[in-house]
Amino acid sequence: MLFDAVAQSIGVNYGTVVDNLPPATDVITLYTTNGIRKMRIFDPNQATLQALKGSNIEVIVGVVNNDLQGLATSPATANIWMQTNIIPYPDVKISYIAVGNEIKPSDPLAQYVGPAIQNLNNAITASNLQIKVSTVIDMSLLGNSFPPSVGSFSDSASSYINAIVSILGSTNAPLLANVYPYFAYISDPTNIKLEYALFTSPGVVVQDGNLGYQNLFDAILDSLYSALEKIGGANLTVIVTESGWPSDGDSGVAATVDNVGTYYKNLISHVKNEPPKKPGPLETYLFAMFDEDQKGLAETEKHFGLFSPTKEPKYQLTFT
Repeated sequence: MLFDAVAQSIGVNYGTVVDNLPPATDVITLYTTNGIRKMRIFDPNQATLQALKGSNIEVIVGVVNNDLQGLATSPATANIWMQTNIIPYPDVKISYIAVGNEIKPSDPLAQYVGPAIQNLNNAITASNLQIKVSTVIDMSLLGNSFPPSVGSFSDSASSYINAIVSILGSTNAPLLANVYPYFAYISDPTNIKLEYALFTSPGVVVQDGNLGYQNLFDAILDSLYSALEKIGGANLTVIVTESGWPSDGDSGVAATVDNVGTYYKNLISHVKNEPPKKPGPLETYLFAMFDEDQKGLAETEKHFGLFSPTKEPKYQLTFT
């Protein structure tokens, strides 16, 4: 697999729910030699952060969900978290801190996301750092998504997402979002064509006012933009923190090696020019670096990797 370093908008998630994972130093070398300049990690793993020193790789550092309550209820805990996980690494290019991953509004932890972001922001300010703090959402927060212009958040998500958007707007931080056309496709293969999900439709599939949609990724993302506009978040930047396609695990419905290769190749090329509502490069993180054989209840969860744990590439991809 060859990655061209010119595509600075592309990163890759580094998940670790896998047997026989290579040492962190080898993983950083794998990123560097393939020209991957952005990484997302799901927790402040000290070995990974040590290996990132001097690498020039930009990294999103995750706060694990179980830490949210402590960070939200105690500024001192937020300061300790910073002193332990961020301050010791001045030569690591930490771009964002992601407070929680795909927290649902109904989750008891949801009440802690906003306060945890605020306490970490205060700790960052006190440390004279310039790191933005946000959280990662998934598209289940949308109540309406079709056509994209009517995109809106569900009533059940309203108070949660409104508070988050308000905080992010006040700090000029981006919203982090996981966007998976694969899951949208397999939930409704009768009405969604595979070509639409894989960026291979020959023409416009959905016409929405003066905007035409030739792929599902754009339609999902623009429905999110529309939802944000409706709650005062029109100026928020969105970063796609996960997007991927599994190579196995759904009995051949759509999870095939050929489909993955097609999806990643087209996604890498496509995000150099963001969806119809907001043209321009879109910072996007592929999910994920390795197949994770210890992950999840669904078999597909184990087959999202660009590489095997032996560091062998599964697909021939370039950024040209």
